[in-house]
Amino acid sequence: MGYFDYSLEPRRAILFEDVKSNYASIECNQLGLDPLTTSLCVMSRADNSNGLILAASPTFKKVFGRSNVGRSYELPFYPETGKFNYRRWDETHRDFYGQVEPPSPEYVQIIEDWARKTYIVPPRMGLYIKSNIKVLKILATFTSMAEIHPYSIDESFLDVTESLDFFFPDESDYYQKMDKMAQMIQRTVYHQTGLYITIGMGDNPLLAKLAMDNYAKHNDNMRALIRYEDVEEKVWSIEEMTDFWGIGERIKRNFAKIGIHSIRELANADPDFIKREMKTIGLQQFFHANGIDETSIYDHYSKASTSFGNSQILPRDYTRQEEVEIVLKEMCEQVAVRLRKAKKECVNISFFVGFSMKEPRPTISASRKIDPTNSTVELQNTVIRLFRERYEGGSVRNIGISANGLIDAPFHLISLFENADDDKEIEWQRQEEKIQDAIDAIRQKQGFTSIQKATVLKAGSRAIARSKLIGGHSAGGLEGLE
Repeated sequence: MGYFDYSLEPRRAILFEDVKSNYASIECNQLGLDPLTTSLCVMSRADNSNGLILAASPTFKKVFGRSNVGRSYELPFYPETGKFNYRRWDETHRDFYGQVEPPSPEYVQIIEDWARKTYIVPPRMGLYIKSNIKVLKILATFTSMAEIHPYSIDESFLDVTESLDFFFPDESDYYQKMDKMAQMIQRTVYHQTGLYITIGMGDNPLLAKLAMDNYAKHNDNMRALIRYEDVEEKVWSIEEMTDFWGIGERIKRNFAKIGIHSIRELANADPDFIKREMKTIGLQQFFHANGIDETSIYDHYSKASTSFGNSQILPRDYTRQEEVEIVLKEMCEQVAVRLRKAKKECVNISFFVGFSMKEPRPTISASRKIDPTNSTVELQNTVIRLFRERYEGGSVRNIGISANGLIDAPFHLISLFENADDDKEIEWQRQEEKIQDAIDAIRQKQGFTSIQKATVLKAGSRAIARSKLIGGHSAGGLEGLE
């Protein structure tokens, strides 16, 4: 079996927990409903979201054949009325021969009955964050915070190796202890929060994640285990390569080009060949396909930021150049604030402007090298100048800004062609820095909206509206009520 002697690999008791249908389950609990049997979806109805479905309960997914993320127009019913969406049916449903079959009256009635019983609620990101913090505090009663690695807002790795003997001193079977620990965590989280959690167990983080993704989700007890001894049976047998952690469609296509079409083939391929054809990423997936992952939960990974970016979809088509420039300036300011807070400067600034679907035009973008800076004014001036050089009209719908090539703020590059004796320029820069520092200090204490430019009063401004969002969505779920 494979190339590896697993007795030489580190063996830890790793759990990977995932709150089942997190946002939807939290909303069900708020309404006093069962998250497993209630049909509910969390849908953003913000002007720029086009009816974005952020989360759905298991029953909603099963009844309407939907995943967590989608758009309201993809549903088989109209959210506003609950009536059957015949147009959507015609676009998506085909029989074996590719012909459209009209839905039966009975089927239409079932869909409309479920639509009437379905709860459609706005997102409340603040509530979800509070719930996540509560779950993490519960997890910390089973192992130390140093042994918990949050993977997302509703997923975490836990190393419970040292906790097993403390909780189950009389149990001799190591993996029985792991299963009992996972069960205890599930029950504790449910009784204290009303949330169901799915848990994968493994000898390392990779195996725990694969156990959760591919097995625990489908088990009645919502738990599954993959040991090193199970790699050939449970890892190599994963049918779809994109169901494997770290393999997306692009990497799948690249593997296909070199004749590898399954996890089993990947695990048994020549590692030298894979490294030659797919470089480090391919070799890493070769080791993963054989269940090898020497990552430690203690080594919390912190990515070194090489850029600070900001992008948004506008609530409507912006046809006036002045309005687009207002948003560009606001986004430059937000990026500059992040740079100063991190004590960084950038040596490159880039932007893109995308157009409305109603008016198909190629996206305009530009990137420009600049002297190191985190000055709001300098970033704004550069971006606006680049924008004016390229914009020839059109309905703008999405915008993005990125500050790249970050360096530490105290470090400055001095150009040989710069006039160091230009006292007026130096004094102006010092005054500008003092003003920016003062504004940053006020915002840090009183909030970002405590001090704003008068342009926020103009129709195109997005600064105030976006300051109320968490993760791009409403913090309190007041969409449609404000």
